[in-house]
Amino acid sequence: MAKQTKQKETKKQGSSVEPAGSTGFAFGKENYRLLFIGLALILVGFLLMIGGGSDDPNVFSDKIFNFRRLTLAPILILAGYVIEILAIMKKPKD
Repeated sequence: MAKQTKQKETKKQGSSVEPAGSTGFAFGKENYRLLFIGLALILVGFLLMIGGGSDDPNVFSDKIFNFRRLTLAPILILAGYVIEILAIMKKPKD
């Protein structure tokens, strides 16, 4: 009778195979959607702050103190940053 030997299967260290469903992106589809929504809110907030200046340096314009520039725009910017943080922290669905 011949003696049978078992061969051990060795796995190569450092070589990893991605699952078939993996696309290679860092985030999922929902995460990217939230990222773009957050960026849009931040952009709209900064656009709402534009203007209100005066062409004549001797004339002071009260337009810089209106609701849109003083309240609405900063709220939109902060909301955009909160959505960005949530988009980064949210786990993608598998």
